[in-house]
Amino acid sequence: MGVDSGLPDFRGTEGFWRAYPPYRALGLAFEELADPVHFADDPGLAWGFYGHRLELYRTTVPHAGFGVLLEWSRRRQARVFTSNVDGQFQRAGFADDVVAECHGSIHHLQCLAGCGQPVWSADGVAVQVDTATMRADPPLPACPRCGAVARPNILMFGDRSWEPGRSQVALEAHQAWLRSLRAEGVRPAVVELGAGTAVPTVRRQAELASAASGALVRINVREPEVRHGRGVGLAAAAAQTLLALDPLVRGADPAPATRR
Repeated sequence: MGVDSGLPDFRGTEGFWRAYPPYRALGLAFEELADPVHFADDPGLAWGFYGHRLELYRTTVPHAGFGVLLEWSRRRQARVFTSNVDGQFQRAGFADDVVAECHGSIHHLQCLAGCGQPVWSADGVAVQVDTATMRADPPLPACPRCGAVARPNILMFGDRSWEPGRSQVALEAHQAWLRSLRAEGVRPAVVELGAGTAVPTVRRQAELASAASGALVRINVREPEVRHGRGVGLAAAAAQTLLALDPLVRGADPAPATRR
């Protein structure tokens, strides 16, 4: 979904290294950098990667497909379930309380020392990164309570210290919404965008949510197959496909929804 806005594609080591050449020289893959151990062992390296991403996500303008989804959400009941940590849905205009971020958000921080400080916003936090070495210069983001190094409130690989509370509230609201639809006899249509199979969280959620209706539209350049046989797979990019579907959806939509 984010690639069409110009964000780097982290799937595959070569793609990651094209986006971040210094890591090729170090022989570090995305999975190795996205590991919470670096914040304790080498926080300059860790914040070099995440600080660069934080600034990139802040300055990236969401592509027109986000606007299509936002307009659909204004006409029908709709919510977002995403494994992206970039905050692009909120930047595009979606309210924070309708976006369930199952892997957390780079726009929120937590204390590395686990001192009890609640998760806090990264607004106003600036990280200076040397793009030649991809290392962050001090001072690094710190916990406002105890002064320990802070880390993004993101579920990383092999992560046992992620604080899920903020994300869990939205995830529980999302599941409650799905249950209310089932109770009302409403069969949801699910539009799945770019969800891969390496970490299949979003794909599984999409298949479960659309199981009763079979109304799953899987938009995926690399892996569009709907193996469970209930839905449609489109091997195409997110932005162009949403823009192409928009007039069809609008033409079939009789009236705006009365509630979200």
